[in-house]
Amino acid sequence: MIGQDLTFVPPAQRVAGTARLGCDSNGGRTRLRRLYQDGSAKIRMPAVSADPLEAVLINTAGGLTGGDRLGWQVDVDAGACASITTQACEKIYRAASDRAEVRVKLTVGAGGRIAWLPQETIVFDRSAFARRLDLELAAGAEALVLEATVFGRLAMGERAAHGDFHDRWRVSQAGALVHAEDFRIGPDIAAILGGSAVAGGAIAMATVLMISPRVEALLDPARDIIGGQGDASVWRVKKSGKLLARLFAEDGYQLRKRLVPLVELLNGLAGLPKLWSL
Repeated sequence: MIGQDLTFVPPAQRVAGTARLGCDSNGGRTRLRRLYQDGSAKIRMPAVSADPLEAVLINTAGGLTGGDRLGWQVDVDAGACASITTQACEKIYRAASDRAEVRVKLTVGAGGRIAWLPQETIVFDRSAFARRLDLELAAGAEALVLEATVFGRLAMGERAAHGDFHDRWRVSQAGALVHAEDFRIGPDIAAILGGSAVAGGAIAMATVLMISPRVEALLDPARDIIGGQGDASVWRVKKSGKLLARLFAEDGYQLRKRLVPLVELLNGLAGLPKLWSL
């Protein structure tokens, strides 16, 4: 029995969710092959009349905080094509302890293509977050990968001054590592972003990666869209190519104004996910 002088605090309920989607090419169209959902991780697929197959990821918890765990896995078989986005921006709230973690695993078979295009991650003050993205491409597969992050919401008078944020990417093709990066910022986020060699006070940023033999022809148009707040480069990677772009802006709205035409350019006929809008 709890004494009258003691306060009982129940353990915090944590978010836990895992979802997996698999698709293949059948009859000239990409078809759903497997769908698994558990906990707060859900996947919905809007009706489309042609490739790519579209999938919308939903975290029914409405955000993440310390101790939460979320996992997404998408498998695109040979010759199939999928475009993945999120229902809304993912919010990373203040963490009392531990950190929120998201794990993303993507695989694409030979001749397949994936566009990983989640909406922005919004980071709140005093949050702690780690995301890991692993992408495995077969020879001849293509990918477009975007992650955008906004540190605070200026329109709401909110700024992520302190916290811990870590984003880790590993991309391989035909068994060879073709891209790797670790972005980590904190604990004094505002001071670091304020540095002239970092972001000059900008709070919104995005990384866009494209693996395709067609990237060289897209470099100049991509740079025209990005403008002076960011840049893009192209490399030849084995029998394919890699375009890597970085963008930054004073807020999420200004960032999205350039991300929208950039995604439309790089995603070709597939264009922009239906849920994206200014």
